[in-house]
Amino acid sequence: MILTTIGRKIFQPRQRELERHQNGGVEMQREVLMHLVGRASNTEYGLKHAFSEINNYEQFVKCVPVNSYEELKESIDRMRHGESDVLWPGRVKWFAKSSGTTNDKSKFIPVTNEGLHHIHYAGAFDTVALYLRNTPKSRLFDGRSLILGGSHSPNYNMPGSLVGDLSAILIENINPLANLVRIPKKRTALLADFEVKRDRIAQEALNKNVTNISGVPSWMLSVLTRVMELSGKQYLDEVWPNLEVFFHGGVAFTPYRQQYEHLIRSPRMQYMETYNASEGFFGLQSEPTDKSMLLMLDYDVFYEFQEMGTDNIVPIWGVESGKNYAMLISTSCGLWRYMLGDTVRFTSVNPYKFVISGRTKHFINAFGEELIVDNADQGLAYACQQTGAEVSEYTAAPIFMDDHAKCRHQWLIEFSTPPQDLRQFAALLDERLQSLNSDYEAKRYKDITLQPLEIVTARPGLFNEWLKQHGKLGGQHKVPRLSNSREHIEQLLELNA
Repeated sequence: MILTTIGRKIFQPRQRELERHQNGGVEMQREVLMHLVGRASNTEYGLKHAFSEINNYEQFVKCVPVNSYEELKESIDRMRHGESDVLWPGRVKWFAKSSGTTNDKSKFIPVTNEGLHHIHYAGAFDTVALYLRNTPKSRLFDGRSLILGGSHSPNYNMPGSLVGDLSAILIENINPLANLVRIPKKRTALLADFEVKRDRIAQEALNKNVTNISGVPSWMLSVLTRVMELSGKQYLDEVWPNLEVFFHGGVAFTPYRQQYEHLIRSPRMQYMETYNASEGFFGLQSEPTDKSMLLMLDYDVFYEFQEMGTDNIVPIWGVESGKNYAMLISTSCGLWRYMLGDTVRFTSVNPYKFVISGRTKHFINAFGEELIVDNADQGLAYACQQTGAEVSEYTAAPIFMDDHAKCRHQWLIEFSTPPQDLRQFAALLDERLQSLNSDYEAKRYKDITLQPLEIVTARPGLFNEWLKQHGKLGGQHKVPRLSNSREHIEQLLELNA
């Protein structure tokens, strides 16, 4: 209790600063934009786009184009080869390797020293600050933090330069004092082989007083399952009686919530969502009972939002509640008006709160149905609630036309607890999707455009096997949930045969 009491005092000044998000968001974002432009004015990119002449947002828009990874790829590759002052001042030594929505197998996102501290670590600090504010009886620091991470490797053999999962970069550079309360050991945390790492983490953590866990829900669940196997216990709170919070991010928590609630019975257990990606740390669940997240506006991130289905791009002061937006970011890691690939929907604009609604490329719109990941997660949660089923992993894609000229969506689902009646589960899922999405409902009308969805049951471990085959097991990698292409689902179906 003493360590947590001391810790609270460290976080109190920042808790007061965060109150500025209530009414000062626009001013903070204007300050961030001018700070970023000023810092990068003498870089190659800043000189090319006349950063020194930019005094406001309108000039910024005129001078700087919207970028995807493809537009910045050449500059980033030069940075990886050691060139300085390209997209951000100085030489960048860290690059977060990310799978994603580009034509390349991997993206390499620069992680500058300023980005590391003023975005990523700032987000981690605020996560704890808000949790302690909301949890007066917390004993967070009186035990250990179980933090999952990925791995890293040399970057083009450049001295001192590495590429890897963002989580590995964070662990590599973490304040040494944090290692006093963190498990597993650094050497274990950075292992590349997830199956070996999973076992070692479970063994190292088994007899420790773990009070909090952090990581991607799917990979954390795999580690916790191994902990349960080693302990012989039925519930996780029998192993770690003081466990009180799971800080999670990376994928939507909805499909996993039921499994965690079955595993952890403690009434004081909390789940706090974070929106952290290789490109930056963007949002935090600021209230335990509110599933939306607070957009973090005073980090080194300037935000813009493109209304889905339009060319209209606005800064934070132009967004409206209830609309879906694709998010663009400019950051101290050298990303400028960068299309992130995520879509968000604001639930409030005072303060600015939002939910992640999907991916700009992870959706199904083969027939005008515009089905997004948020719809899919909610639909599955409803079907599980009604049938007692539990879903571990899933992906879905369209069948454009079968032998009978019929079109439909095909879902490949790995159940941890299968439904007794798969046809009932499919009907409930379909029904819920229609209630959530009017476009999907219209295409399903009288089965004219879309036939009832089809569910194929995946054998246990199929998705992890696919990830392993593609060198993506562990870390922040995940199977695309929805896709207009059948590439991924066909590979999985072949493995499932």
